[in-house]
Amino acid sequence: MKTRKINITIIAGVLLSVWLNFSCSEYLDIVPDNTATIDHAFKKRSPAESYLYGIYGFLPLFSRPDNNPAFLAGEESWLFNDFDPFSPQAWRIAAGEQGTQLPLCNYWAAESSNYSLNGGMPIFTGISDCNIFLENIHKVIDMGQEERKVWMAEVKMLKAFFHFWLLNMYGPVPIIDQNIEISSSSEETMYYREPVDSVVNDIVNLIDSASVYLPLTILDVTQDIGRMTLPIALALKAKVLTYAASPLFNGNPEYANVTDDREIPLFPQSYDPEKWAKAAAAIKEAIDVAHEAGHRLFDFNDLAESKSINQATVLSLQTKGAATERWNPEIIWGDTRSTEILQRFGMPPFIFWNQYAPALESWAPTLATVEQFYTKNGVPVGEDKDWTGVDRYGLRVADNSHSYYIEPGYTTVNLHYNREPRFYGAIGFDGGKFYGNGELLDNDMETIKCLYGSYGLTWYKNRHSVTGYFAKKMVHRLTSMSMTSSSYSMYLYAFPVIRLADLYLLHAEVLNEIKETPDQEVYEYIDLVRARTGLEGVVESWTNYSTNPEKPLNKDGMREIIHRERMIELAFEGQRYWDLRRWKLLKASMNRPIQGWNPLEKTSEGFYQVQTLYTPEFEDKDYLWPIRQGNLLKNKHLVQNPGW
Repeated sequence: MKTRKINITIIAGVLLSVWLNFSCSEYLDIVPDNTATIDHAFKKRSPAESYLYGIYGFLPLFSRPDNNPAFLAGEESWLFNDFDPFSPQAWRIAAGEQGTQLPLCNYWAAESSNYSLNGGMPIFTGISDCNIFLENIHKVIDMGQEERKVWMAEVKMLKAFFHFWLLNMYGPVPIIDQNIEISSSSEETMYYREPVDSVVNDIVNLIDSASVYLPLTILDVTQDIGRMTLPIALALKAKVLTYAASPLFNGNPEYANVTDDREIPLFPQSYDPEKWAKAAAAIKEAIDVAHEAGHRLFDFNDLAESKSINQATVLSLQTKGAATERWNPEIIWGDTRSTEILQRFGMPPFIFWNQYAPALESWAPTLATVEQFYTKNGVPVGEDKDWTGVDRYGLRVADNSHSYYIEPGYTTVNLHYNREPRFYGAIGFDGGKFYGNGELLDNDMETIKCLYGSYGLTWYKNRHSVTGYFAKKMVHRLTSMSMTSSSYSMYLYAFPVIRLADLYLLHAEVLNEIKETPDQEVYEYIDLVRARTGLEGVVESWTNYSTNPEKPLNKDGMREIIHRERMIELAFEGQRYWDLRRWKLLKASMNRPIQGWNPLEKTSEGFYQVQTLYTPEFEDKDYLWPIRQGNLLKNKHLVQNPGW
């Protein structure tokens, strides 16, 4: 397969196209009355290149907890009511504040809207710019046909992703194949929402059209990393088809009667098992091409640091490194925009006085998230035979058997002992060790302290973990915060939008849905992911250690295992929320008390008392975002999502 070089420097966040477009509608964009400006933009290569940069700038801010709803709209993590550094709109969604007047995380909007997007992005403006680019790029006189085709393929991919992002949130959305002229009648500017299957087919067709011209790899990683490639295209196609096959959109009875004024059903009316087969074929192709392009599971043992630290530490850093090691071979699509806020959000405190320190230290995994990780035997705590009769919340003084994970002599709960390496790499807890922060020798690792009056919660209470835990996984090992001041050294990495382990676990999921009984083909890729952190295969682990040894041998049991494996492996990467939605499990997960420890206590006995922080009231309507009421009033063809 031919490898092409795209000699363009990506300038993420440049929104040149915003000032080139002036929307005449609050619900969709139409072609602006600035033809002379557009003609200038596509007269030569340089301004056309800038226009392309601007389209990339409409991608969601994947690594921002205040913009990417997947971080905080679910129950994976929680905040406290007085959180002050920025306004996390998605967390307000989890707290039941979503509405139709000014929707939170509003992506159904245009740039010129005179109301707040509340943490969203004007995605339809981005789609409009894609159409303008595709309709005008042929006018550029000083570029070759080969490069022109590559640029067009990139824009088609961006257009496909924009529609997929909207599909995730809203379900049926308009398909904007081309922009409408400003002279068009008002009736012509009123698009319909198209049925889910039509939207999926349109997205897939765009990806297929783009895939012909996209490069297998990027040669100049200093200039072009983050640009669309063939592995990205096929990985996105795999995710789109898996989403379409999943319970939310595949014959969901709650949506059976949703139609528009054309009386066209907007959701599939019945379950179609063939959708899983299409997803399986797409995932296998995506994995094969990713392998061809050199993508493989990250292995911390390949780094020089691994030679000087204990293997227990190496295992705990495997998944952390897969997500945060800059452009490691596992990352298929990475977002090159800054991960600074994400890391500050998850960094535990290591100084007492933290009013102006860089650590926001507030990204707090819930107790349910902490408990989802496996034991050291690779099975759930509640199923592990070794944990029978163990009081998981009982206190225990650490000895040297866990010295690379827990400070010897420190009092903490049984729940923190004998867990899998991914737990120790992802979760920061009271008495737990933190690899990094300027110290790369694991015998000198710092200890996280969460009791009131320690580092965890000082007089500046607006920055602390409300559950007593930290999402330390997304803090790079070379990022450090001073022990004595507010200075820090930030190591920025590309946020993993899609990595290979994601595809491996999708492969296991779809095959399990296709087959009557799971077999070795189902186990193969999930076992590869588990093996990286020293866990035995699924069948071996359940046979040897679980009180339910038959679980991986039947479809329902294996489905539950795969779901849990995704939530563990991809924790804090913005995947769990979308997965739980498409599985139709978010309601069950959300309607449990949000719990953690009591960070206002100074003693271990007081700290380790379970506190209920909030009890969500998730409804069926919450599976889909509401469309702003103002949009519905302006476009009589739009129908609101069920329940809003």
